[in-house]
Amino acid sequence: MSGFGHYDRTAAELEDEIVTCGVLIGIDWADPVQVRALANEALSCTGEQRLAMLHHHDEKVRAKGELFAFSELMLDIMRQSAQTGVHVPEVGVWNSLGHALTAASQNLDTAENSPA
Repeated sequence: MSGFGHYDRTAAELEDEIVTCGVLIGIDWADPVQVRALANEALSCTGEQRLAMLHHHDEKVRAKGELFAFSELMLDIMRQSAQTGVHVPEVGVWNSLGHALTAASQNLDTAENSPA
């Protein structure tokens, strides 16, 4: 079908990469506090910081940089699928990280739009 992405397949592939990065950095996806902290850190990370992480000599730092990049892709897929009405399944890591990223994103939007 023209105009529709394969969001479920893309989401599954992305989730696999996120899980791999999570193993390397030792994240417990069942711990909502840990996942929220990671989501907040991912969204507050600048492009320059992420690029430095991706080129870092430490494997764990590189994995975290990849996870942060994948988090942005995840949010994009979630937005695109919602706009087309083709939703991706919210299970497993996708569910826990997706909810944390959405909440962190909304918090950032609220903070940016509130008067100083």
